[in-house]
Amino acid sequence: MTVCEKIKHLIQANLLDILSLRVTKMLKEDNSYVSKGDLLCESLIKDCIRTEFPGYALISEESPEDNMKAFEADKIIILDPIDGTENFVSGLKEWGVAVCVYEHGKHVESMLALPELDLYMKTGDQVPRFESRIAGISSSLTKEDILKLEDGFEYRIIGCCVYNMYNVVSGAFYSFENPKGAKVWDIIPGLNLALEHHLKVTVNNKSYHGELLRPDQKYIFRVEQN
Repeated sequence: MTVCEKIKHLIQANLLDILSLRVTKMLKEDNSYVSKGDLLCESLIKDCIRTEFPGYALISEESPEDNMKAFEADKIIILDPIDGTENFVSGLKEWGVAVCVYEHGKHVESMLALPELDLYMKTGDQVPRFESRIAGISSSLTKEDILKLEDGFEYRIIGCCVYNMYNVVSGAFYSFENPKGAKVWDIIPGLNLALEHHLKVTVNNKSYHGELLRPDQKYIFRVEQN
């Protein structure tokens, strides 16, 4: 069983326990929330990696103290244990888990998981294709940023990068972008799945081809249908 398959089954088996902790929210230094649900999800996956995939280092949003050391490893798992925590703690179903695996600097597999919606997209999956004119945009945009958007588009702000990436890869969105920048664990699974499905991907205004991204930086990106 691959890393992504194992983590998918782990999330499904423990979903009720994760959901039971969604109201246990705490503010972090950047004024974003983390919940005990985030921490349980990360702890379960850490234990799984330790026992099932001991040769891999972990880069995770909720364990930043270990990320730069892990970045130097030959085999790396990149994790966002709960993406869209604001949605999660507010009772919305549009939150996700992001997983990406690199070996020797090369992408191996990725997964976008939307557990409460029972939607999972992994490397190698056949994905239904839609034709949309909806432009997904990041919830990090300010009012001033939004007022600068072009007229004539159907815009959506959902507040979960995994959900938005799932939609653009499946064609339910025409595009998704964050002109403010996001961290590697938010975006790299979706970027690689977009490449697999022949979408146009740019990072920091340059064409992206699956390169491993550093965990100590933010990256401006755009994904769109070709």
